[in-house]
Formats: sequence, structure tokens, C-alpha cells
Amino acid sequence: GYQILHILEGITQGRGTLQDLDRLILIARAMKMGSLCGLGQTAANPVISTLTYFEDEYREHIVNRRCPARKCKALLQFSIIRHQCKKCGLCARACPENAITGDREHGYTIDTDKCIHCGMCFDVCKFSAVERI
Repeated sequence: GYQILHILEGITQGRGTLQDLDRLILIARAMKMGSLCGLGQTAANPVISTLTYFEDEYREHIVNRRCPARKCKALLQFSIIRHQCKKCGLCARACPENAITGDREHGYTIDTDKCIHCGMCFDVCKFSAVERI
């Protein structure tokens, strides 16, 4: 179970490889076959099921380092939609890493190298000017 968790965490944090998919299947099948109780025999079923029906999403996480559901924070990027931005500065003040720079005259931009993907800018923007990509 721990090995599966470790691999899945790596995938959701952008460190996954295509070989991880094969490893997940091997570990999950070994858990099913090697477990003596019903719980152990079925514990890996969700992993096998998601790999069977949603392999394309796993591949998107691994190959393109992108989460189609926009749930994996490490794979999210944020951007300011210039024409929606009211230049209020709430996003810049909310950013714990000072990754958002600009001013009320010119607007604001997000430095993706400094951004820690916390989503604070997205959460505080009242004008839907910060998008998750």
C-alpha cells in the first residue's frame, strides 16, 4: 500500500514516469494475489480501475505535467486575465511568495518561477481575473 501511495504522490506532484504506471499495476496485482483477507484483496481495486478507465489522465499528469481536473496543486499554474483585472492589488497582497508584481496603473503579472501554486491569488480575486491553467 505504501509503495502505491508513494508512486501516486509522485505523479500528482509532477515527478511521475511512464514506468510508474507499470509498477502500479504490478504492485496492485501482487497485493490482490498475496493478501489473505478480503480487505487486502480488494484494497488495490481502485488503482486498477482508474488505470483501466482513466489511463489518459495518468499520462497527462506524467507526460505533460498537467492535471486535467485542475486538482493537483503542484501541476497548476495561475495567470492573470488582463482584460478582467481591475488592478486592485488584492492578488499581490495575498501572495505569500511575492510572486505577483505590478501596480494599479499597469496591472499585475505572476512570476511562475516564484509561484508555489497555493491558489491564494485565485481565492481572493473578486473579479475572476486569476485563472487556473
